[in-house]
Amino acid sequence: MVGCMAYSKAGHDRKKIYLIIREEAEYVYVLDGKTRTFHNPKKKNKKHIQVIKRYKNPELEKKLLNNEAIDCAEVIQEVKACQKQM
Repeated sequence: MVGCMAYSKAGHDRKKIYLIIREEAEYVYVLDGKTRTFHNPKKKNKKHIQVIKRYKNPELEKKLLNNEAIDCAEVIQEVKACQKQM
């Protein structure tokens, strides 16, 4: 799931689109580039998100798998592009 876009199904951030940057057993860590940055991701329960499988950026996925930091502008651009496709 790392590198995929997802939207929140529950919580005060419902219907907000995020980029998944890390995955654990029950949780994922997501960011949106504005309020949630690479150094301050949001911890979200997997059952409270819906992965958008048809939208995935291989460039961002490669950076995440190599443990490279991602610029907020890149994330904001990806979120906007994903919103346009939906």
